[in-house]
Amino acid sequence: MLVRLVRAHLRPYRRDLAWIVALQFLQSLAMLYLPTVNGDLIDEGVAQADTSVIVSKGGIMLAVTLVQVVASMVAVFFGARTAMALGRDIRGAIFQKVQQFSAQEMGRFGTPSLITRTTNDVQQIQLLVVMGFTMAVSAPIMSVGGIVMATRQDVPLSSILLLLAPILGVFVAFMVSRLRPLFRTWQERLDGINQVLREQITGVRVVRAFVRDDFERERFGRANNGLYDVSLGVNRYTALLFPSVMLLFNLTYVAVVWFGGHRIDGGAMEVGALTAFMSYLMQNLMSVMVATFMLMMLPRADVCAERIQEVLETASSVVPPASPVVPDEGELRGLLELQDVEFRYPGAEEPVLCGIDLVARPGETTAIIGSTGSGKTTLLNLVPRLFDATGGRVLIDGIDVRDLDPLRLALAVGFVPQRPYLFSGTVASNLRYGRPDATDDELWQALEIAQARSFVEQMPERLDSPIAQGGTNVSGGQRQRLAIARAIVHRPRIYLFDDSFSALDYSTDAALRAALAGETADATVVVVAQRVSTIRQADRIVVLDLGRIVGQGTHAELMSDNETYREIVLSQLTEQEAAA
Repeated sequence: MLVRLVRAHLRPYRRDLAWIVALQFLQSLAMLYLPTVNGDLIDEGVAQADTSVIVSKGGIMLAVTLVQVVASMVAVFFGARTAMALGRDIRGAIFQKVQQFSAQEMGRFGTPSLITRTTNDVQQIQLLVVMGFTMAVSAPIMSVGGIVMATRQDVPLSSILLLLAPILGVFVAFMVSRLRPLFRTWQERLDGINQVLREQITGVRVVRAFVRDDFERERFGRANNGLYDVSLGVNRYTALLFPSVMLLFNLTYVAVVWFGGHRIDGGAMEVGALTAFMSYLMQNLMSVMVATFMLMMLPRADVCAERIQEVLETASSVVPPASPVVPDEGELRGLLELQDVEFRYPGAEEPVLCGIDLVARPGETTAIIGSTGSGKTTLLNLVPRLFDATGGRVLIDGIDVRDLDPLRLALAVGFVPQRPYLFSGTVASNLRYGRPDATDDELWQALEIAQARSFVEQMPERLDSPIAQGGTNVSGGQRQRLAIARAIVHRPRIYLFDDSFSALDYSTDAALRAALAGETADATVVVVAQRVSTIRQADRIVVLDLGRIVGQGTHAELMSDNETYREIVLSQLTEQEAAA
């Protein structure tokens, strides 16, 4: 999985990869050549007291060292740049994919997990690739080349290195096999701690309101200790691995000095050759240490690659049309029709919506009311394609929304969700989210209609006043009014309000609806509400119960012949108030 992910995103950088390999190969050859030259300098120059040989061999070593340093620097530059570009491209690919997800896929992965995959998981792969390009490319060259060059110095002594290789291979393979499941658990528990932390920060007011501080501390403590335990397990293996490798190499070093000394004493080997041999042994040690470090990182990076690939390979349940219908701008009138619509979640036994037939016309306000869980929000989500209907059709001016060009659909529909979200920025940047070219006058007009002008004018910087992420620095009612103003600035043909007046007091609710009526006189307005006073003046009221339409009509008509609607109304109003 890791190889496939990295290979797919490294294709545009093949030229840089060629330079990296060539330069790393050059600097490895230079490093391998240096001990041989040094051995010759000792045997032919120092031992023979020949100054000319010392000078010439020293000059060669200096030139080779210069080549090695320059090649290494340029290789590291190309390697780091390519690895950073790889991380950027993978993050971009994840972001692009997540942007295509419907609410269904977002719910499946969850926000904390997607954030972890886009940041921490990508960072682990990027770190592995940086290490690979800057160090690990030369490691196998140095290891194999070191053994070959050591064999050239003394064949019997090199048998020690050949004995060491399989022992190291078996030991490292055993350690990596133990680490892989631990790294998978590590990433999963990192997701968990992110989720708990996100919930506690976002819901801090609820935690304090219900005095659940101790409970949340314990919950965070469990998540934190879980991550601690698996981290401790990983570090136990890490702590065992490197000292063990060093112990093996130190024993090898002692053996080389012992047997090499005896061979020099017997006249079978020169001092310079033993010095070169020991240099090659150190080069092998460094290569093995780098390879071991890479193998330690590999299981975690592989797990991260699987998690990233899972996101990239997930197909959205909302698919853009192959041949989209692109009506001219302004051609859409906003006639909304739902024909025998059904929606059910994957694996669900019962549908959330079933047999929905509904028409909402331009110039009219259609209200939807029903008990909690009756499918009101799901019905509205089908129009802008946050979900796709699993049965039937949703039409705008006779065009199925699944065939309509996504940009035209977005321009035609203005949606104010049940939980309005504001982005970090300013009041103006949030209002211009749907129409970047809107003027300040248009923003003020939208704020006035949404009954938000007064509190925005009281802000220190008015339209340029900062808005925190999620709109946490404004109240719930202010957040709703800003979201409504944003939809008004958008100027859609269809307005969808999903219980968007619930945080407003009755007088503000009434004033907003009165001002909105003039603005949306030619548009289609669909309002979902729990509050009867918000929808009683609607041209048509649709009553939902258990995902089915059980009544349609005006307030007066439904009060007289629809028991479900009558129960809802009388739970909020008296008989006299309902009849007024």
